[in-house]
Amino acid sequence: MGGDGNSAYGHTTFSRSRSHFTDRITADGRDGWPVTAGRYRLVVSRACPWASRAVVSRRLLGLEDALPMAVADPIQDDRSWRFTLDPDGRDPVLGIRFLSEAYDRRETDYPGGVSVPAVVDVPSGRLVTNDYQQLTLDLATEWTSLHRDGAPDLYPASRRDEIDEVMADVYRDVNNGVYRAGFANEQKQYEEACTALFRRLELLAERLAGQRYLVGDTLTEADVRLFTTLVRFDAVYHGHFKCNRWKLAENRVLWAYARDLFQTPGFGDTVDFDHIKRHYYQVHTGINPTGIVPLGPDLAGWLSPHRREELGGRPFGDGTAPGPVPEGERVAPEGRPA
Repeated sequence: MGGDGNSAYGHTTFSRSRSHFTDRITADGRDGWPVTAGRYRLVVSRACPWASRAVVSRRLLGLEDALPMAVADPIQDDRSWRFTLDPDGRDPVLGIRFLSEAYDRRETDYPGGVSVPAVVDVPSGRLVTNDYQQLTLDLATEWTSLHRDGAPDLYPASRRDEIDEVMADVYRDVNNGVYRAGFANEQKQYEEACTALFRRLELLAERLAGQRYLVGDTLTEADVRLFTTLVRFDAVYHGHFKCNRWKLAENRVLWAYARDLFQTPGFGDTVDFDHIKRHYYQVHTGINPTGIVPLGPDLAGWLSPHRREELGGRPFGDGTAPGPVPEGERVAPEGRPA
């Protein structure tokens, strides 16, 4: 998610900009950024679905110590994502007030705005990458030497073609589709995006009716990417983005699938519904000028039985579930189902 205040959304044609900084952090360091424990800082917003992919993957793979995380305030301003959740309004490691400072140290007058997730090189304070599409794939495949014992293989080589195909459809129609619908400024644009979104959701429901996960019998990167949109669906996309043909909770298969993931360690324990709702409803003034944040929906359903285990499957493959959330990274009570 960018950092321009989003006041233009709903008034101008929406187009998602490509990541401008696409350096990769790899095992062999071929881009000049070798995988090194503690060298980099992952900057995220818990409100942002693109950043939340990285938060989920990092936790599933056990990279919390190797890749420390900074959580930005969900309410950004025109100067970009802010560290106002930290003492003195500064990130305690990077020493900056705004994520834009790390971008500026890398390049001035860069295109595309300031977005999360972002990985910053701690010694230099410079941005390394904001390539949200590649980042989680690299966490799964390039950071293996630092994975926890029992970490799942989220991007197995034997399944990558199928995973890539599923993820491309999900990105176009679902992950990005909700934004194309919500930020449309013409009726035709909105209707095309909304129609494609729900057609894809129905196809995904058909796929998931007989199998627990999107690809194979274990969790993969494809599930991570679909989850971060589904978990926001009823809270913000249904009303705020007018994606309201039906609620997630009204689709038997997808609602059970989303609850199954939410209740799996590494997924729901990273979700902050308070951050999600306040960001969308208070920052997107182009489509919600009052800034009023709705009270609903009731979150209790996320903890209800889903029965997806009856389909079999091994969530973590030959691995194990991640341990407890580190104390400093626990979501506050107001952001979680009671």
